Amino acid sequence: MTQPSSTEQPATAKPAAEPAASEPKKDERRAVVACSFCATPNRIDLTKLSQGPKCAKCHRPILLDRPIKAAEADYDKSLQGTTVPVLVDFYADWCGPCRMMTPVVEQLAGEYAGKVTIGKLDVDANQDIAIRYGVMGIPTLGLFRDGKLVDWLVGFPGGSAPIKAWIEKNVPTEATEAKATATN
Repeated sequence: MTQPSSTEQPATAKPAAEPAASEPKKDERRAVVACSFCATPNRIDLTKLSQGPKCAKCHRPILLDRPIKAAEADYDKSLQGTTVPVLVDFYADWCGPCRMMTPVVEQLAGEYAGKVTIGKLDVDANQDIAIRYGVMGIPTLGLFRDGKLVDWLVGFPGGSAPIKAWIEKNVPTEATEAKATATN
């Protein structure tokens, strides 16, 4: 049996079940994402996103440039283990405005890859989670930080610009953090 080359090893994600070596550092960016092929939770180092993370179990790619389907089984673990903001699209397949929002959410996932993790949660299949957060209408976008809901946007605003403005208002970017530091 041959050993994997050293170039393959850093791109393989660590199973989320492994205990963390220490508390996350302030500048550490990681996400816990379930593999879309085998459903194994993986801890992804977002600073190495360009290396193409792979599932620790099945070794298939984990693509964060598109929304990740969330399920009740891994939802809480993903929120708690992710150090970057998480945007969740609460939707249903039968919902017309949800279908109109889909391409916008997909575009935003590509634009914010590594900065914001974007997931999709089917409210019909995951009713308990929708009830827990008080989702009364769909589509609803929920923005989570440190596992807690910080803001939400209900309904389809007609395009990506209002959603981007909402994300920027809630997610500090490097430019806004530098500006805040300079004024202090």
